[in-house]
Amino acid sequence: MSAAAPWNHEAPLWASTAAELADGFGARRFTPVDALAAIRRRFDEVNPAINAVIAVDWTAANAAAVQSTARWRASAPLAPLDGTPLTIKDNLYAAGLPATWGSAAYRGFAPSEDEPAIARLRSAGAIIIGKTNVPEFTLQGYTSNALFGTTRNPHALSRTPGGSTGGGAAAVAAGIGPIAIGTDGGGSLRRPAAHCGLFAFKPSIGQVARSGGFPQILSDFETIGPIARSVEDLIAAFSILRGYDARDFRSLAARATPPNFPAAPRIGYFPRIGEAPVDWQIAKASDDFAGALAADGAKLALIGAPFDLEAINIAWATIAGAGLARHLQRLPHDPAALGVNAAAMAATAAQRTAAEYLDALAVVADARVKAAALFERFDLLLCPAIAALAWPAQEAFPPSIDGKSAGPRGHAIFTSWMNVAGLAAATVPIAMTTDAGGVGMQLAAAPGHDMALLHFLLASPTIRALSPAGLSKGLD
Repeated sequence: MSAAAPWNHEAPLWASTAAELADGFGARRFTPVDALAAIRRRFDEVNPAINAVIAVDWTAANAAAVQSTARWRASAPLAPLDGTPLTIKDNLYAAGLPATWGSAAYRGFAPSEDEPAIARLRSAGAIIIGKTNVPEFTLQGYTSNALFGTTRNPHALSRTPGGSTGGGAAAVAAGIGPIAIGTDGGGSLRRPAAHCGLFAFKPSIGQVARSGGFPQILSDFETIGPIARSVEDLIAAFSILRGYDARDFRSLAARATPPNFPAAPRIGYFPRIGEAPVDWQIAKASDDFAGALAADGAKLALIGAPFDLEAINIAWATIAGAGLARHLQRLPHDPAALGVNAAAMAATAAQRTAAEYLDALAVVADARVKAAALFERFDLLLCPAIAALAWPAQEAFPPSIDGKSAGPRGHAIFTSWMNVAGLAAATVPIAMTTDAGGVGMQLAAAPGHDMALLHFLLASPTIRALSPAGLSKGLD
């Protein structure tokens, strides 16, 4: 295992961050049209091998790039991401592009309107290349479905990029746009970013408005956020996505901006959760990273996991399963077209009682109260983003971790609680393996402290020294 490779600031356009593109646009070294052309060439070279992007509209993207070029030449960009090519996850509505949610039940469907978050990106001048692959109904930790097949990790082509924003993470890691917009209902941004050596940010509830689009089968657990190659790009994307929208009363939360954390924040670090297995390489890299933060001056305290893993897993699965089962009961579809995993999850959920669902809601409420108390003691929480290294791409989950048996969500033990508790959480890339992708660390903050968390990432010397893991070495 090695630290993430230094970033090459003389990289080609397709390998540039959004901030580097904006600098180039502003200095008139190149244009959004040039950047899009470079990324399109890169797409043609690598997407057949990784299957990250499953639908594109180059004509619309080029038209948007031409308009952006004119704005930059007039020194009137709409936002820092004006002219930045990016991808959108296939469970989000983007007008003119298909939205299948990875399911044959939505084969051929294309929405006529953008969701609010996507509309905000377009209004800021971002260029939408296309849609990225997902597991069916975005409820698995790998990325494969019967419609589009399997997505592969650019750093280890036999391995998964994780899920459910696996297509987005693979695209960014391979140079198909510097930013991917996805969703995170149980770790779906943070774990793929870890496996692909990238940064990711899951906003807290209410920061990014939700309205329209597919039903939110994960209750309020799922939020929209970015995967990127730098913290600066996370901030640029989140600054556009974030904001009040009258169609979602929860977005009133975006109007509040708490102060930044102190220079020496109080950080609670939990490297394990009871006896749940964690790959030894992840455990070692995590301890090394925690030590580096402490050396920077952070007030680090080793703590036990601040939640009951079994209770959280049951509550998450109960609510997710009920959401899926309810949706399928109302959706005209051929049951035979459903994938095995989705069908099994819906069948299990259909057997649950109303009392079990109410019990799950009670667990959620209790988790949020206890998290609020925890953040009176700590500014931030720190833990691994993943418990397992990337596993074979066509398998739904690793059956064992560190030589011990693991269930379907054994690899995801560190992430779902943040969704249940409604926290802000980010992944940073801390190491790479030789043949199994990356390792990521997760930092979490109280609801509403999203910008404070991002500003900490930007200011931390340890995190500033991190770089994305280089681009798709296995493809070059």
